[in-house]
Amino acid sequence: MVTIRADEISNIIRERIEQYNREVKIVNTGTVLQVGDGIARIHGLDEVMAGELVEFEEGTIGIALNLESNNVGVVLMSDGLLIQERSFVKATGRIAQIPVSEAYLGRVVNALAKPIDGRGEISASEFRLIESAAPGIISRRSVYEPLQTRLIAIDSMIPLGCGQRELIIGDRQTGSNDFTGKGSDGIHYCGSRNGGFPCYITIPCSLYRSSSG
Repeated sequence: MVTIRADEISNIIRERIEQYNREVKIVNTGTVLQVGDGIARIHGLDEVMAGELVEFEEGTIGIALNLESNNVGVVLMSDGLLIQERSFVKATGRIAQIPVSEAYLGRVVNALAKPIDGRGEISASEFRLIESAAPGIISRRSVYEPLQTRLIAIDSMIPLGCGQRELIIGDRQTGSNDFTGKGSDGIHYCGSRNGGFPCYITIPCSLYRSSSG
């Protein structure tokens, strides 16, 4: 007959407890109430922070911006066509930020600074918050040199300056893309002369407008 002593059982249990290394991870989750036009309404995500990145069940990344008492408004960073109501969403615990590096010069990236030009990954060691405070007016260099786009209709009627931001907006077939292409030589010349770099940002129409023509 095998004799089992109480101290041996206690030692075995203690060893098993010490060897137990399973980690418990708490995840802040929610479910999709509705989605459309690049905005998703999420139920849950009780402890999400403003500007925090969230990940949807099918892989889409979004930014939590509108924090209400019963839902969270999330801006989608891609089309999100595969997101469905009642699907799973989890908070990442990271505030939205993007890598910054001179390696981005001449590249085409999406809203999260991921390359979309097929030229490989971009190496960067520093990051910057997307919602960063802009430099104050006093610390900025004044706009003192005109920007020559080499388009007479623009240069004669609309004063543009090197270093300023300019919104080019128009419906289809109005020539906004054509203007950007033809004026790029003057923009690049102005940027290189003043030690700056031109940056083009495209903002597409809503999916509804794009699909309906």
